[in-house]
Amino acid sequence: MSEKGTHRGPMHRGGGVPVEKAKDFKGTVMKLIRYMGRFKVGIFIALIFTIGSTVFNIFGPKLLGNITSDIFAGMMDKVNGGLGIDFEAIGFTLLMLLGLYAISALFNWIQGFIMSTISQKIAYQMRKELSHKMHLLPMNYYDQRTYGEILSRITNDVDLLGQSLSQTITQLISSVAMLIGIFCMMMSISPLMTLIAVLILPVSGVLVMLIVSKSQRFFRKQQEYLGHVNGQEEEVFGGHNVIKLFCREEQAQEDFTKVNDVLCESAWKSQFLSGLMQPVMNFIGNIGYVAVAVVGGYLSIQGTIRVGDIQSFIQYVRQFTQPIGQMAQVSNMLQSAVAAAERVFEFLEEPEEEQKAKEHASMVDPVTGERRKVTIADLSGNVEFDHVQFGYRPDKIIIHDFSVKVKNGQKIAIVGPTGAGKTTIVKLLMRFYDLNGGEIRIDGYPLPAFDRSELREAFGMVLQDTWLFNGTIMENIRYGRLDATDEEVIEAAKAAKVHHFIQTLPGGYQMVLNEEVTNISQGQKQLLTIARAILANNKILILDEATSSVDTRTEIQIQEAMDHLMEGRTSFIIAHRLSTIRNADWILFLKDGDVVEQGTHDELLAKGGAYAELYNSQFQETA
Repeated sequence: MSEKGTHRGPMHRGGGVPVEKAKDFKGTVMKLIRYMGRFKVGIFIALIFTIGSTVFNIFGPKLLGNITSDIFAGMMDKVNGGLGIDFEAIGFTLLMLLGLYAISALFNWIQGFIMSTISQKIAYQMRKELSHKMHLLPMNYYDQRTYGEILSRITNDVDLLGQSLSQTITQLISSVAMLIGIFCMMMSISPLMTLIAVLILPVSGVLVMLIVSKSQRFFRKQQEYLGHVNGQEEEVFGGHNVIKLFCREEQAQEDFTKVNDVLCESAWKSQFLSGLMQPVMNFIGNIGYVAVAVVGGYLSIQGTIRVGDIQSFIQYVRQFTQPIGQMAQVSNMLQSAVAAAERVFEFLEEPEEEQKAKEHASMVDPVTGERRKVTIADLSGNVEFDHVQFGYRPDKIIIHDFSVKVKNGQKIAIVGPTGAGKTTIVKLLMRFYDLNGGEIRIDGYPLPAFDRSELREAFGMVLQDTWLFNGTIMENIRYGRLDATDEEVIEAAKAAKVHHFIQTLPGGYQMVLNEEVTNISQGQKQLLTIARAILANNKILILDEATSSVDTRTEIQIQEAMDHLMEGRTSFIIAHRLSTIRNADWILFLKDGDVVEQGTHDELLAKGGAYAELYNSQFQETA
């Protein structure tokens, strides 16, 4: 296709957006696990290194306790006239401790490297699938949503998911391994003190579950309204000229404030609740620390344990609440990541537009005599609308009974008041939407007999809303046919009467259009899209208000180029300015989705009907 249209939905109103209900948390986690299955080997290796790093780290307090016990025993031995402290044994223990910490750090670095790589690969794959999915969704999906909401899933949600995955998985496994390891080490020192320390767990668990249950819905709401804020900001930025023109800055700010207030409130509550976990866990840990210190001192006096064991146990008690706190933090990150994953999977699971034909059109090859699939090259451009019915919603039909036959090479003008269904007709022709009734055929073959992408290769289109991208003028024109040479691009520009203007620009054909294409005028943009359509050289041409953005003199030049372009091609021309369609072979006057008049320009004027009334209303001042 030569041109793509842009559509801006209505201004997003923050106050009118309903809050989504809680989604399937467990179901989304299972989907995420299945999605990560392709990286299961790497994840398994990372988990092994995570467990190894944790295990080596756990032995540290025990060895430090042994050193303390050896120093205390040596000092007491020295007081009693013995040899004193065995510095050689202590030195060996310190070297062993240093080695354990070094191995633990190395393992932690390896698992961090592996998980960071995997998480970014997952984010990369998700972005790739989301981008591919965008091309497969039907047009009505985009009609019902703002750009910002869709883009938020590709940017914010995927970024959040990629950042969270590498941390949540390893921290969860590390916390579980640390909890089990510390418990075993504590039991080896004193079962009684371990029992006291373990009594902390139920209290911690209840508080964590209470906080998690309260914060989960706020994380979901935070991600949802982040998309709403992005959607509104994108629309306000895109239409800032119109907003200033109508002095609606206060209204736009008010609309933004409504959405931003909801985002701020949900973000504040989610962050506040998650921030409560660490102080709560520290408070409970301090209570356990005091209890263990008292009992440990008593057991040491009784000679049940050594002094160094008390030190080791106190360190383990300190560390014992850390895995619980980490798991609480991980649960917050996991909730946020699952909320983002849920939105991503919702997008990926949206019903797709059927791309392939269930049964392709076939024909007898004139050379071989064998039956084969019909290709676009076989079509000549005869188009027939047979009792077409259509509505954007099934309960609201806007085109009731549209029938017309168009022969190859004819120029068909479609005119009528705003909302009559003119643009809808060409959208149906290119199968952007499927019919509610009737049939559209090209050369006798129904549209569903072709793959959608193949069908659209037959059409060249120039819209009122121009679409150009950040790149050179040469690249933008060549977008109509990517294999075109520079000479062919220049010839197309000459045919569109745009070559001279391009030569006057700094850089000529190599001038770079900026991101918003504000460094050339609207009329000049229209000329470039027309050159793109000429270069594409499609079978059927659609011009939707193609000259609406140019002045009268340029319109005459464009009309000459269009007459040359439309020669031998079936052309559909949509226009409000009736001066541009006087030379059409056939004119269809639409009203409320039906053809009320049809004929040539002279015939319709002679009838004195709706077309004549509309035509005369445009030229009565001149007359």
